[in-house]
Amino acid sequence: MPRSTTLSSTTSDHPAAPSLTETVADVIRQQLICGQLRAGQHLSEAAMCEQLDISRNTLREVFRILTKEGLLHHAPNRGVSVAVPRMADIIDIYRVRRFIECPALAQAWPRHPAHQLMCQALQRARQARDAGDWQAAGTANMAFHAAIVALADSQRLSSLFANVAAELRLAFGLLDDEQYLHAPYVEQNAQILQRFEDGQPAAAAQMLQEYLVQSERMVLAVYGRCSL
Repeated sequence: MPRSTTLSSTTSDHPAAPSLTETVADVIRQQLICGQLRAGQHLSEAAMCEQLDISRNTLREVFRILTKEGLLHHAPNRGVSVAVPRMADIIDIYRVRRFIECPALAQAWPRHPAHQLMCQALQRARQARDAGDWQAAGTANMAFHAAIVALADSQRLSSLFANVAAELRLAFGLLDDEQYLHAPYVEQNAQILQRFEDGQPAAAAQMLQEYLVQSERMVLAVYGRCSL
């Protein structure tokens, strides 16, 4: 067998592991999705290097990646801070969500492995709601919708959704009443999941479409009041 053929086969069977930079960038994205970092928050290089146990050169490369994705903002002589979403960003985020989530749900098999991730996220959301932990409820909600995207079996779509979810969580963090934002959607997620489990993915996707329209209107209304 020619050497070039052997190398090609090996590469396809064993994809390269994520680099340190990619791994750290994903850690920070997850911190954004979980509400651990807030919109407008200044990020200290020294503190972040110590927390993540990385060099400044690595951190600066991570910052460059996340700034390009719109999650961080770099200002000359002022350093790096978490980006502050604009109203136009929120509108675009929900447009992307409808394009990604609704088809993924409509075309999925109800016993897809990601179904279990949806169930687990819903359980965590209910537990957080009952405990009055609305930040955790919001994180579980993001996990529920990430599981919907996972139904599409596309790493590219899941990566795109991770960025979208991080931006959306930043917008949520600017609003004062997390209970108002998250409480209505715990049981709406449950209804969508039930319809999906009943073997009606198209109907579940229609429910999700209406859900996202309602959520967008609520977030924009509250965001508009906060911006006055």
